[in-house]
Amino acid sequence: MNTGPEATLDRIAVYPVKSLDPEYVERADIVENGGLAGDREFAIFDADGAYVNGKRERSIHRIRSAVSLDDWTVRLSAPGHEDYHGPLDAADAWLSDYFGYDVELRRDPAGGFPDDTTASGPTVISTATLTEVASWFDGIDAAEMRRRLRPNLELDAPTPFWEDNLFDTRETRVAFSVGPVSFEGVNPCQRCVVPTRNPDTGDATPGFRERFVRKRRETLPAWSGGDWFDHDFRLMVNTTVSASSWGETLTVGDAAVVGDVVSD
Repeated sequence: MNTGPEATLDRIAVYPVKSLDPEYVERADIVENGGLAGDREFAIFDADGAYVNGKRERSIHRIRSAVSLDDWTVRLSAPGHEDYHGPLDAADAWLSDYFGYDVELRRDPAGGFPDDTTASGPTVISTATLTEVASWFDGIDAAEMRRRLRPNLELDAPTPFWEDNLFDTRETRVAFSVGPVSFEGVNPCQRCVVPTRNPDTGDATPGFRERFVRKRRETLPAWSGGDWFDHDFRLMVNTTVSASSWGETLTVGDAAVVGDVVSD
């Protein structure tokens, strides 16, 4: 494996409400499941107890949110609806009115509602990757690609797809560190329908998945590949965090260093 030179942590994003907008922070603590404090701490559920998220509810893309992590108040806005500003845990009525059916916010402060419950650490990508992938599509820049892909940790790395150094085979993981935090890279993230949509409107981008798959295959680095790429709609890295690092703090500017391949 090509471990390459060090990278630097350039951006930390937490998503206080699963599927809504991120909040960018200078530092974030690691909580007991290995996730980031405040990340997906709330999620929206329907009356049957199913997630209301971008995978099943296209209209969620049109909601803009801004959460204060200090006091858990939120500003919510959407076309055709009065804005809401108040406690996040009291926003059920606004959200139910917006979706047109009853929903409720649930909270889990001890790890939140991660997308991957097996690899529940922060997701990792590089700015160079966002820039490269955005260049595959007319009218999409790195900022929009960031919103489509929704990473937690963004590295200032020297080359696109540098984060592909952080996984190996299905039987192994890659140890790496970011500042004081010890990670294991598990797999390249399998993408759902969300990145194929405009993050403001929810409208599908014609041919997005097909072009992504073709370009991903063409640009796959020599150090990547293997049996994870049974299909090529994969980007970003899922991770776990060693229990010894729970309670540690990640800070923008921390160095990221790739370690050894370890058995799963």
